[in-house]
Amino acid sequence: MTVRGARPDRSRPAGMLAGRKLVLLAHALLIQALTFILRPTMSYRALELDVPAAWLGVLSASFAVAPLALALPVGQAADRFGERRVATAGAVLVTLSGVAFLVLGGHVVGLAAASALFGIGHLGCVVGQQALVANTTDRRGYATAFGHYTFAASLGQVGGPMLIAAFGGDREIPDTRPIFMWSCVIAGVLVVLSTLLPRGNAQEAARREGGPGGVRAILRTPGIPNALVTSCVVLAAVDIVLVYLPALGTERGLASGTIGVLLAVRGVAAMGSRLFLGRLAEAVGRRRLLVVSTVASAVALFAAPLPLPVWLLGCLLFVIGFGLGVGQPLTMAWLAEAAPPGLRGRAMSLRMVGNRTGQLLIPSAAGLVAAGLGAAGVLWLTALGLGWAGLAGRRLPADPG
Repeated sequence: MTVRGARPDRSRPAGMLAGRKLVLLAHALLIQALTFILRPTMSYRALELDVPAAWLGVLSASFAVAPLALALPVGQAADRFGERRVATAGAVLVTLSGVAFLVLGGHVVGLAAASALFGIGHLGCVVGQQALVANTTDRRGYATAFGHYTFAASLGQVGGPMLIAAFGGDREIPDTRPIFMWSCVIAGVLVVLSTLLPRGNAQEAARREGGPGGVRAILRTPGIPNALVTSCVVLAAVDIVLVYLPALGTERGLASGTIGVLLAVRGVAAMGSRLFLGRLAEAVGRRRLLVVSTVASAVALFAAPLPLPVWLLGCLLFVIGFGLGVGQPLTMAWLAEAAPPGLRGRAMSLRMVGNRTGQLLIPSAAGLVAAGLGAAGVLWLTALGLGWAGLAGRRLPADPG
């Protein structure tokens, strides 16, 4: 399937284009920072309420339920109405979810409702961002562009846990209310940035090339189903680490500040892999890079629950972060190349459907495991699934397009 990539808009001054790109990267940074603030804080609030460990999986899955049904319509909306409008609507919903965490967070049902609302807002922001990257980048630069995009996301993933560390100090469970309040402030900034995002070519391209068979055509492209499965398992693994590392730390008496630093180490490692992703993919090959990095992160994740000193656990989190950091941008690049410009919003939302399915099923199954084996059992099971996904990645085309 031969697809022409989007061409950058050369009618605008270079400085303006660079400024718009920085706004997009800042938007990606803030939504991921909010994710890595709100979701661990939700876990800590649940622990404050003495919620059983098995319920943590249910709370994590609540983030994915509504977006699972809405992902494809949101992708279609991005193609039809424009990426910026979808991202702006998502930012508004994220702000409302922050308020919901403050107002309804005293009960587990309220936490689940706020988490679901945040999941919908997050979906709008991310689909809009990814469609913008795909529609404003030449196909030869996809690995680099998505690497930089996910690098900004990783930077947010570092900043988020550090806010938890600042409020948590040496306490096992931090004071969650001020964290939720600051999240509302950050979400307000996200709304402002949404109005400054660049315009993509989705609407014009959709009129030319969009069609009802687009999603089916994408699914029939060789290697794309494997890319979707790999993306699903990798993101679920990140999700499991995010939710169950605080639980593991609580079981072992580690301070919440220590857990925040460990999550930040994971984010820093992901930043490194994504910043140089274009060069790494060119030197090693996309398929080999994906397989090796995913298997290495699986091995490190399997070792993480063992009784190890904190510094060695930090080293394992670095390997996990570096390996898992590769999977998302590479699968985005595969999908962006496979889909024509008028269907890229739907292509990215199709990836989100797979990701949300994994976030719904895998954490729920993890919750059942946690009831019997605790957080360590969840991490071991996730590591096995991650290793399988890495080996399955050998069936991906070496150079999609």
